Amino acid sequence: QVQLVESGGGVVQPGGSLRLSCTASGVTLDYYAIGWFRRAPGKKREGVSFISTRDGSTFYADSVKGRFTVSRDSAKNTIHLQMNSLKPEDTAIYYCAATKWWGVIVPTLEYDNWGQGTQVTVSA
Repeated sequence: QVQLVESGGGVVQPGGSLRLSCTASGVTLDYYAIGWFRRAPGKKREGVSFISTRDGSTFYADSVKGRFTVSRDSAKNTIHLQMNSLKPEDTAIYYCAATKWWGVIVPTLEYDNWGQGTQVTVSA
């Protein structure tokens, strides 16, 4: 069983940056796909960034491409989401999720382990 805990959310002005962290316990994140998702009020959940821990391959939604970067810190069993040039439309609760995966990352996986989420608010 994988337990995931997100951290790093907060309030930031437009154009600012935040780094979210997803720390796993219960397993070592080898051979996993990790997804970062967000849900804004009144909107459907959106997958924004994904990484395969086997080969480091990544995938980004068009809405965040060039602004967000997902990376792994193996020593801390943690996945980071660096978010730059934040916009008000990035305001949402951000969740990380994990599932066993051995291949190149694809954005269409089903995830069976979810964190509780962290709030990101982008506002002047």
